[in-house]
Amino acid sequence: MKKFVTIRDVAAAAGVSINTVSRALNDKPDINEETKKRVLRVAKELGYVRDATALSLRYGLTRVVGVIFEDSSNPFFSEVFKGIEMKARENGFSVILMNTEKDYNVEEEAIRTMISRRVDGIIITPTQEMSQDIEFLANISIPSVILGVHFDKLKLPEVHTDDVTGGFLATDYLIKKGRKRILLLNGLSYKSVARMRFEGYKKALKNNGIEFTDELVYEISEGVESAYSKTKELLLSGLDFDGMFCFNDIFAIGAIQALKEYGERIPQDISVVGYDDISYAKYISPALTTIAIDKILEGQTAFELLLESIEAKAKVPAREIVLDVKLTERRSA
Repeated sequence: MKKFVTIRDVAAAAGVSINTVSRALNDKPDINEETKKRVLRVAKELGYVRDATALSLRYGLTRVVGVIFEDSSNPFFSEVFKGIEMKARENGFSVILMNTEKDYNVEEEAIRTMISRRVDGIIITPTQEMSQDIEFLANISIPSVILGVHFDKLKLPEVHTDDVTGGFLATDYLIKKGRKRILLLNGLSYKSVARMRFEGYKKALKNNGIEFTDELVYEISEGVESAYSKTKELLLSGLDFDGMFCFNDIFAIGAIQALKEYGERIPQDISVVGYDDISYAKYISPALTTIAIDKILEGQTAFELLLESIEAKAKVPAREIVLDVKLTERRSA
């Protein structure tokens, strides 16, 4: 049994030449309409699928883009990916997704895999633990876009959100709610988003006349378990705080669970604000006040920026697109 149906098989079954099948499949005008319909029907019945490798050799494009995320299990990334995939489909592209589990070595391997698959372009959310792989992408011919993070020395086109403003809005909201000792449960500082949200946090404290103190700022590796464990540890240590600004909603969910187990009332005793507004933020108890990002738009914008380079058949100049954020008020703060 043959593994793949070829254009030759379709031609034999339809009783026409290979050239006629090619014209029908490519919707050329110089073919009888009835013949074209017959060829297309036979191709479908036989299960014919176009050979992407042959097409790429002929036209120089695979019409496939690669997406590399650090944690595709995070609902944030699944929504961003939906935006990428929507725009890709609209423009006749398919998408390959790879997950790095926040491991730089896996990230490097993912880039090599995408290149070996001859993708037309790459959208990547780097771990930022190191940047040699991004330097590599900047120096090769494959169009690439950085998604969700920022590099101070712009090497490639970037799409990310205004994290300084987001950090400010979250902290300022807690202060307006009467909170004076606001704990920042932040991501690791080599991540640009963690640094920018920290900057916004400090700016809000300063604008409201509240002195900054290191004892209220903690960096942890990402994950709900890390946030739960760190919050529990801080509560047991007797640290005094009446508000929490969490690096993302996943952190906030872990923190809220620890607060509940310790007997703290939310928001009466401690108010909590998250970041990202993931799909189930409104369904936890209490519903999470958070900084909302238009994740679909972020994914769509990244693909559109990548498409510019692909269609130009050359890398476009590196530029930065910064998307707005807003505070979504619910019941946790």
